[in-house]
Amino acid sequence: MAKVLVVDDEPNIVLSLEFLMQQAGFEVDTAENGESALSRIAEAAPDLLLLDISLPGISGFDVLERLRADPAHARMPIVMLTAHGREVEREKGLALGADDYVTKPFSTQALVEKVKTLLAEAS
Repeated sequence: MAKVLVVDDEPNIVLSLEFLMQQAGFEVDTAENGESALSRIAEAAPDLLLLDISLPGISGFDVLERLRADPAHARMPIVMLTAHGREVEREKGLALGADDYVTKPFSTQALVEKVKTLLAEAS
């Protein structure tokens, strides 16, 4: 079973994404900020990361940049999942190495399909 780490500081978003991913058949872990996300990844790397940009402390962009600079996690599929819908932010996320950039609100079915596609490509 593939493991997905959901990183978001909004409890309602975390709950809904956790439920959505579990219903799609994934094991789910969660983190509420960038520091927790990096700690969880260091302990047991997930197969895919759903990462918000606006996080307390280390931003999602910083988490993404650190992971891409680390050879151990450079190829981990990462989907930026954010309310930041400006093109400049999308371009920054993709330039830093995000595999996809999804803005809230999003289609739950489309998100599940993206996750499945990225996991299939990574394996």
